[in-house]
Amino acid sequence: MLRRARSSPAQTFVLFPFAVLAADLAVRRRPRIQTAWIVVMAGGYFLYRSAGRYRAARAGGRGIASTPRVLVTGGPYAITRNPMYLGHLVFLAGLIGATRSPLAVALFSRQLARFRSRVAQDEDRLEQLFGDEYRAYRARVPRWPLLPDTRD
Repeated sequence: MLRRARSSPAQTFVLFPFAVLAADLAVRRRPRIQTAWIVVMAGGYFLYRSAGRYRAARAGGRGIASTPRVLVTGGPYAITRNPMYLGHLVFLAGLIGATRSPLAVALFSRQLARFRSRVAQDEDRLEQLFGDEYRAYRARVPRWPLLPDTRD
């Protein structure tokens, strides 16, 4: 159970929202939730889940530990090289908007730093596995859309 709690999905989608709400309850006794941001959170979770299913159906395996059989470049992977990580970040941005919590900002920052490191490892692995095919994909699809200098 501890290993599962350390996983990125368990942290982002379960532990972090619980911690933010618990901290808010401890301070205010009644959390203030901006409900419009729940839609952003749901969108982030949907992006994470749908990108994961898309990848698993085309490349085989689930999660970071599985080696892809093919380079997935369609669907959400045609817009960003990291749609699952982006889903996490969109969800956490929604959590920030919904709660206006400094703890949510800190947890977003932690996951962003963690994912940047993980992306660098993923990209090295994919370049070793797929060579020129991956380099061409990397040249045309941004790492993080809407951010400057996101191709590498």
